[in-house]
Amino acid sequence: MAKTETKTKAAPDAFTATHRHCRIAPRKVRLVIDMIRGLDVASAMSTLDFSPRRGAVFVKVVLKSAIANAEEGSADVGSLFIKETKVDEGPIIKRFQPKDRGRSHAIKKRTCHIYVTVAERKS
Repeated sequence: MAKTETKTKAAPDAFTATHRHCRIAPRKVRLVIDMIRGLDVASAMSTLDFSPRRGAVFVKVVLKSAIANAEEGSADVGSLFIKETKVDEGPIIKRFQPKDRGRSHAIKKRTCHIYVTVAERKS
């Protein structure tokens, strides 16, 4: 697993965490990210717990890191919601599979960068 990088603040009231060079295709993670966008943190965590998709594990790690950043920034964890989520394409690892008659087919092992931003909901 690649390192999870954390940034202290994205905006005056938002906290961001990233996971760069994640070894899963971006389109698979986008399906998971779309499920939790805009939810409060507690329901997003339970959604990720019960999701059968492999990308949910990676997104959950990044979400936990963003929550930890918010706690360190003295935010109220009970009022946090997912403000912004983003998945970008990372570098592609290229491999080759040998085929018949001296040919070869390219295999593209895709990576992605996952970004999760949480913020306090104004009451």
